[in-house]
Amino acid sequence: MDTNITQEMLASLTTEQRNEKTNNIDELSVLDVLKIINNEDKTVPYAVEKQLPTIARLVQDIVVSFRQGGRLFYIGAGTSGRLGVLDASECPPTFGVPRTMVQGLIAGGKEALVRSIENAEDEYEGGVRELSELHFSKKDVLVGITASGQAPYVIGAMEYAKQLGSVVGAISCNKESKTFACADHAIFLDVGPEVITGSTRLKAGTAQKLVLNMLSTASMIRLGKVYRNLMVDLTPVNNKLVERSKRLIKQATACSEEVAETAFEASGRKPKLAILMILLDIDVQTAKALDAQTNGPISESIRLYHATKSQAQ
Repeated sequence: MDTNITQEMLASLTTEQRNEKTNNIDELSVLDVLKIINNEDKTVPYAVEKQLPTIARLVQDIVVSFRQGGRLFYIGAGTSGRLGVLDASECPPTFGVPRTMVQGLIAGGKEALVRSIENAEDEYEGGVRELSELHFSKKDVLVGITASGQAPYVIGAMEYAKQLGSVVGAISCNKESKTFACADHAIFLDVGPEVITGSTRLKAGTAQKLVLNMLSTASMIRLGKVYRNLMVDLTPVNNKLVERSKRLIKQATACSEEVAETAFEASGRKPKLAILMILLDIDVQTAKALDAQTNGPISESIRLYHATKSQAQ
């Protein structure tokens, strides 16, 4: 695939078009500037809404991959790459998963997270090399994130993953995105021209973040990392999360603060196990066994416990 960018190509990209609504934005008051930005931002969720069926299909494939021991990789450059790294980095504390389960790769590496390294996205082999070093395989899922859809770093990695037989997703804000050619799931976020021409950290970045939220959150819900609307597999790594864990145990079971704290400690500070212990009046070993048998969801563990108990009677 030809990854060279030309003036003619840029002229055809939605993300490079000028927004007629903001032609005189430099002459407006601060409040009027903010109103324009806010009004443009309001259109973003509608662009995401149009892609929900495609997003759902990608989530389903991600869940299948996770259940087979696979991993989810995000890859991008600039703002897109940073958003992928952000979403991946928040999965372990929120859902109690290993750091390797969801990973974000950005052109230019860790330094690019805090300093713009714009030329890094031009390295076609860069993403391929990084995936290879991480032993990326066909049971893993790769999601390429690029507003314009033209970054060679992302395209190279996606083509590599496709050749391996992996599920590949693409998130882009241009209908003619080159990433769509090597994607099983092409998510086109038609947010239109930016408030400032070409500044895709704005609407495009917001749209991408909304989709990433959906991919990780919906996948973790299907894996049983959420009970009701509580993140029961969170890792209590600081005082705030310890107290949040105790509170969600109370919320899930309607127990007293004392009971929640006792179960929290007895479970090894595992909120999900503590909830099972209280709801079913069982010890931690029984809770662990149920959790292992059902592979996660509390509701499934409860059903299994009652079914087993009924058969024994």
